[in-house]
Amino acid sequence: MSDRIEGCFRDLRAHGERALVAFIMAGDPDMARTRALVHAAATAGADIIELGVPFSDPTSDGPVLQRSAERALAHNVSLPRVLELVHELRQESVPVPLILFGYFNPIFRYGCERFARDAARAGVDGVLVVDLPPEEAGELRRFTDPAGVDIIHLLAPTSDSDRMRKVLARARGFVYYVSLTGVTGVREVTPADVRPMVEKVKRQTKLPVGVGFGITTPEQAAAVAQFADAVVVGTAIMRIIETHATAPDLVERVSQFIHSLKAAMRNGASSGA
Repeated sequence: MSDRIEGCFRDLRAHGERALVAFIMAGDPDMARTRALVHAAATAGADIIELGVPFSDPTSDGPVLQRSAERALAHNVSLPRVLELVHELRQESVPVPLILFGYFNPIFRYGCERFARDAARAGVDGVLVVDLPPEEAGELRRFTDPAGVDIIHLLAPTSDSDRMRKVLARARGFVYYVSLTGVTGVREVTPADVRPMVEKVKRQTKLPVGVGFGITTPEQAAAVAQFADAVVVGTAIMRIIETHATAPDLVERVSQFIHSLKAAMRNGASSGA
């Protein structure tokens, strides 16, 4: 397990907090502002940051993230450039765990062994490959596990008990529970509907369990933080970036939103709401 990911959850647990995981597509609106957004997100309260690796056929992404990937690809942002960005962020002392979020094709083309080596050297802590199920991840895992790069797997409302056992047996870092079926950002989550499944997952693993897809407001984040170890917010952040891409206060707007998410999660935890 990645030392940064493990340490992050351990420290938060000691303070009675839950992790806020913020998604930012690398290269949207450009790499310079991606770097600024990551710094701002970490300062505003994001405990873990997912960096999207743009891909031309993002089958699990909703319209907002699809358009974000298209804009990044138009700027020639690729997996090697994202790895360079992670290295730059570590050189600039960004301390939070950094996870690459994307699809297997760019990793396959890069080479699994080379990817694991270069990702670890750059400072990547984990990778979430949405189209790589656990039973097909062996070729990548044989290189990422020794390198200390966690492959984070997904569970969904459609995952039965047998599927859950298979995923949890191979899980590293934390378990990502997809709160809704379908693509990202289309519907909002109802926390009460998600809670029973998350609690079922938590009874079967010692790993932290995070919830993503459909969390768009501070109130929803606070509600999900009552039963999940991590709350993942992506589309809502990228919608701000899309809407205000040319605004001089773009980074400040995103920072304020992330701060509001984390504040709500902390207040909810302290009040027991």
